Amino acid sequence: MSEQEAVGGAVARTVRTLRSGHGWSLDELAERAGVSKGVLVNLEAARGNPNLGTLIRVADALGVPLVRLVQVPERPAVRLFPPERQVVLWEGGSGGTGTLLAGTDPRPTMELWRWELRPGELRESEAHKPGTKEIVQVETGTLTLHVDGHAQPVPAGTAAVFPGDHTHGYGNDTPETVRFILAVQDL
Repeated sequence: MSEQEAVGGAVARTVRTLRSGHGWSLDELAERAGVSKGVLVNLEAARGNPNLGTLIRVADALGVPLVRLVQVPERPAVRLFPPERQVVLWEGGSGGTGTLLAGTDPRPTMELWRWELRPGELRESEAHKPGTKEIVQVETGTLTLHVDGHAQPVPAGTAAVFPGDHTHGYGNDTPETVRFILAVQDL
């Protein structure tokens, strides 16, 4: 990737992230920055070659210095999440756990979880943001996956994909412990 492509990609990601963070549409940012919506569409798609004046107006409208838009983050190709960075975010009444193993940021995000449900435990979840998808892979036992009020048994060795933007839950209706891996993609 050329340096120009890297900077264009950084500008696209940063503008999109900041605009979304403000809750603004493309039209709103275009009006605030005094540029056309088409310019912003191209900017957020890393197409074209915006002039310095355009970048300054967009940065001012977003309330950040120009350098924030053009800064290419230096991230390692591989990020490690050692055990001490993994966090138990859910504990069931019988000792089950939901552990966040790793996650990405900014949007779209991907999270990787390890779950253990003891007999009789149920973890209910509200619907996530529109477009969220979840994938489970059951390692041991039989998970009962609840989506929109429907229960679906998922036996060991089986994977299931479902919309995380619907009301859902993970349950153990069996006398043995259920262990599963969960991936959540939040668009």
